[in-house]
Amino acid sequence: QPILRGVAELAAESGARQTFEFLLGRHLDANPRQYTLTPAELAGLMADLAGPARTVLDPACGTGALLRAVTPRPDQELYAQDSAPELAALTALRLALQTRTAVRGAVGDTLRADAHPELHADAVLCHPPFNERNWGHDELAYDPRWEYGFPARTESELAWVQHALARLKDGGTAVLLMPPAAASRRSGRRIRADLLRRGALRAVIALPVGAAPPYNIPLHLWVLRRPERAAGQPEVLLVDVGRFAGEARGGPDWQAVRDTVLDAWRVHERTGSLDERPGLARSLPVIDLLDDDVDLAPARHLPPPTAADGVEQLTAVRDRLGETLRLSADLTPPPADANRFAPRWPLTTIGELARGGALVMRTGGNGGRARVPVLTDNDVLSGTAPSGTLPESDEEAVLTEPGDVVVPVLGGGSIARVIDDATAGAALGRNLVLLRPDPAALDPWFLAGFLRGTANNRQASSYASTATRLDVRRLQLPRLPFDEQRRYGARFRALDEFERVLRHAGRLGEQLVRGMYDGLTDGTVAPD
Repeated sequence: QPILRGVAELAAESGARQTFEFLLGRHLDANPRQYTLTPAELAGLMADLAGPARTVLDPACGTGALLRAVTPRPDQELYAQDSAPELAALTALRLALQTRTAVRGAVGDTLRADAHPELHADAVLCHPPFNERNWGHDELAYDPRWEYGFPARTESELAWVQHALARLKDGGTAVLLMPPAAASRRSGRRIRADLLRRGALRAVIALPVGAAPPYNIPLHLWVLRRPERAAGQPEVLLVDVGRFAGEARGGPDWQAVRDTVLDAWRVHERTGSLDERPGLARSLPVIDLLDDDVDLAPARHLPPPTAADGVEQLTAVRDRLGETLRLSADLTPPPADANRFAPRWPLTTIGELARGGALVMRTGGNGGRARVPVLTDNDVLSGTAPSGTLPESDEEAVLTEPGDVVVPVLGGGSIARVIDDATAGAALGRNLVLLRPDPAALDPWFLAGFLRGTANNRQASSYASTATRLDVRRLQLPRLPFDEQRRYGARFRALDEFERVLRHAGRLGEQLVRGMYDGLTDGTVAPD
């Protein structure tokens, strides 16, 4: 009862949609292994590839990310199905709270018990389950959906592809997220060949590592169109945007991915062809793919970047690495005094400082109405620029300001980040706490530095079976005069700069090593 009363009060204050999104976000954060999520950036790209549509189907809707990414239009109808009753209900409610569009949700195993057998949609968006052996191979042998061939037991993804095509109207577009093996497994080559011959498969796009779970595999997007009576398309678009994988835990460079993919797709759609873009994209005649393997992996068919470009880029990385290593040597901290005794400072806690007005505490997770970058916990941990998104809400977002200190509360790490001018103005994401110190009472670098102490974090953390959660209010600080705070703050700031330079040197070193291996093996770099 207290929980229900709390939810009702939150809904009365923030609105039903914002309350639902808040609670859903907390549930997904607490159960990361229970759901296979489609990141919002990827969902948006898939919806843009499909184009404007009045009727849209997601036959494996999960939490509804793909249908939420569809651009609303008058008289639109959204269809969703999922084998998990709780997910089907969640998606239907989520969409109903977001839009006035007609939403038709259904429960059931889509391949075995299609809830929309008469539907002819303008678009199908789908993130199907991967590598399913028990998808209905034995009982669906004579199903009319297998227009392009009966999928092997190991080819569940090609069953989903054909289901999507069967639910499209003539000329309708389907965009599916696929494992890369589906483009080259020998067991699926006959179906791939027929998709090509009949003009159903229009594009294969290799995404960067980290685009969607499983994050260690570079997944593909397949763009398909239900053939009209006209002859099939003579060329297929192949795109590889793996180079935009991003650094550390920051995720892909989604802006570069979107720009590259959508530009290539629109040119290909408009003209039926695309001139070679070395290392990125090309249109290939269907006949060139119809060999014994029918291998559709873009990397196997794209011309490599030009030798001059590769060597020039490698030289630039090497020069930047040299400069960074020289800087790291200059920033290396001086040796510590082995004879110093640890002082016994009087201590206070973040909770006490907040109650006394020395700082303000805020928690993140609301998107507000302004479309601004979102600082995520991964951005804080990896020291990268704001990279996330949050759903719009009526509740105002917490925007960062220079001098704020941001602390992640999950994961058990000892991290605190001081917001600078470059990061200011971003919305605070989920699982982050913002501390805004009174500049007359607390030095922000002093505050951030002491929050990073390992022992400090350990005593303020609670431990569940799957995660460590930090109670920021229990973190401790010494009570020091402001001048002494600034002395410590200057040292902590120098350490932060040293850490940033080391992190950057590591990333440059990885680029140089990878580039040297590539150059030596493709002949653009000589061994001596």
